[in-house]
Amino acid sequence: MITPVGLLPNINPVQTKATPAEATENFAAFLKNALDGVAAQEQNVHKVNDQFLIGEVDENKVVIAAAQAELSLSLTSQVRNKVIEAYQEIMRMQM
Repeated sequence: MITPVGLLPNINPVQTKATPAEATENFAAFLKNALDGVAAQEQNVHKVNDQFLIGEVDENKVVIAAAQAELSLSLTSQVRNKVIEAYQEIMRMQM
């Protein structure tokens, strides 16, 4: 017998609309967490690089950590560019 699939427990079926101030605060918190993550990955690259220099880790871990940090930084710069483009588009709108 097949049982029906229920709603996921973490999804709220009734969505409340956030005020513009709340949306701005949530977006700012999201960006801060993302930037903190990028900074943490950069620190991890430095730590792994130092560990490689004293022979504690192999070069594969250094390359992986560097690639992860590079991808995070690239994504961050792309998001920044999109935010700037959106801001410029809003400023060009006529009222």
